[in-house]
Amino acid sequence: MALLVGAALLLALVLGPWLARVAVRLASRDDTARPGLVQTAGVTLAFAALSVGAVLLTGERPATVALVWAAGAAVVLAAVDLASHRLPDRVTYPAAAVCTAAFLVDAAVLGSWGAFVRALAAAAVAFGLSFALAAISPEALGLGDVKLLGLLGLVLGWFGWGALLAGVFLGLLAGALVSLVLLAARRAGWRTALPFGPPLLLGAVLALLAESVACCAG
Repeated sequence: MALLVGAALLLALVLGPWLARVAVRLASRDDTARPGLVQTAGVTLAFAALSVGAVLLTGERPATVALVWAAGAAVVLAAVDLASHRLPDRVTYPAAAVCTAAFLVDAAVLGSWGAFVRALAAAAVAFGLSFALAAISPEALGLGDVKLLGLLGLVLGWFGWGALLAGVFLGLLAGALVSLVLLAARRAGWRTALPFGPPLLLGAVLALLAESVACCAG
C-alpha cells in the first residue's frame, strides 16, 4: 500500500502541471494559454489528494485505474467549469470510456461482475433522469451536467446505490449552500448562472470519502 501511495503521489507531481495546462487551454479555448503558479499548485495538490484517496479506497486492483483517471478528469472539469461554465466532452467521454474499461477488467480478473453491472445501471439511471430534467428545464441543468452525472453514476455505482444517492444529494446540497452564500454576499442574483459541475464533483468525493471511512470502520 505504501508503494501504491508513493506511486500515486509521483503520478500527481508529474501529471498535475499538465492537467492544469489542459484546464486553462480548454477554458480559454487557446492552445497557447498557460496556467499561473497558484492554479498549477492547486490542480496538482487536488489531483494528488484524490489519487491517494483512490488508492486507499480500492487498493491494488484494476478498478483503481478508473478512480485515478476519474480524479484527473474531475480536477480538469472543475477548473474549466469554474472559469467558463463548460464541461468539455473531450474530458468527460474519455473518462467514461476508461472507467468502463477498467471496471470491466476488474470484473474479468477478480469476478466483480455484480459491481460492474450495477455501475452500468447506475450510469444509465443517472444519465436518463438528469437528461429528462434537462429536457423539462434546460436552465436548471445543462447537457454537460447531464453527461457528468452519467460519469458520476458509473463511478459511484461501482460502490453501490447508496454511494450514488449520497453523492447526488451532497452535490445538490453543496450547490445550494454555495448559491445561498453568494446571494447573501451579493456576489450573485437569483438569475445568475452558476457552475454546477464543481458541487456535483464535491458531492461525489464526499460520498467516496464516507465509503472509505465505512470500509475502514468495518
